[in-house]
Amino acid sequence: MNVRRGDVVIADFPYSDRAGSKIRPKVVVSTDTNNAALDDAILVAISRSTRAAAFTHVLIDPATPDGQAAGLLHRSYVQCENLFTLDKQLIIRILGHLSTALLRQVDSCLKAAQDLP
Repeated sequence: MNVRRGDVVIADFPYSDRAGSKIRPKVVVSTDTNNAALDDAILVAISRSTRAAAFTHVLIDPATPDGQAAGLLHRSYVQCENLFTLDKQLIIRILGHLSTALLRQVDSCLKAAQDLP
């Protein structure tokens, strides 16, 4: 599947013990150059839960225009500390796309999660 940076996707994500998988939303954060050239994409987890003082989470609220563009039905959090590389064949569909403002927040949180300047 062709994806681009900032796409909110539904992917079939395997359990770490390879005993099965689960269908979950993710955000594509790999570069568009790599997305066009490689079979894998780098994704970040999206969850409906967060934790106190989670400085690496970005809120997506479907009650806002930015949240509606993402295509999620529930208030969710991009968990920038949860990065994954996944074969693009396991991406089922694209739900929406992050706005420029939300993608900037994700970029900042990705840097914070990896302690980058």
